[in-house]
Amino acid sequence: MYVRRALIVSLFLLAVAGPLLAADRPVLVCFGDSITAGYGLSTGESFPDALQRDLDSRGYHYKVDNKGTSGATTKDAVADLHSILLLHPEVVIVEFGGNDGLRGLPLSVTRQNLDQVLTTLESAHIKILLAGITLPPNYGSDYIQSFEQVFRDLASKHHTPFVPMIYKDLVHVPATIQADGIHPTAKGSEIIAKTLMPVLTPMLRR
Repeated sequence: MYVRRALIVSLFLLAVAGPLLAADRPVLVCFGDSITAGYGLSTGESFPDALQRDLDSRGYHYKVDNKGTSGATTKDAVADLHSILLLHPEVVIVEFGGNDGLRGLPLSVTRQNLDQVLTTLESAHIKILLAGITLPPNYGSDYIQSFEQVFRDLASKHHTPFVPMIYKDLVHVPATIQADGIHPTAKGSEIIAKTLMPVLTPMLRR
């Protein structure tokens, strides 16, 4: 009788403690556009999903929250900041700007919006990893270089850990980009997660 009662108590404590332990994990938000959201991919194939698996396998007990929105611009990022702050994240990976560039929006607007995003997160004492991106060659070398410089300048201004080009390790790997020539495949998402890890892990605690 005693053994049975002890077993019931133990199972009850495990049932209660499991969700609490999960809830106690610090939150890492992936805040971005369709690249983050996993456009064109099945559930579990986005780079935040791959990042969660990589962190778990390395003993980093974080909850990765995918807050990617397909089609989002840096203006949308500013508008959505309040919802990110409500999550009380410890770390935010900021991945915006691609849609600004593809639409040919003024770089001054992209810079101003991203600056506001980084400033707001810093003011909330949230660690930031800035993820840069580039544009297709047909946008012209001058515009592309100026576009890429926005990310470098902001990373320097805010002293923010920075990956200048999140596609850098997949551009020459077959089957990593979808047929649209823009979005990563599941294989590409796995590579993006691995590209981020060396810059991300020094920001984390076990």
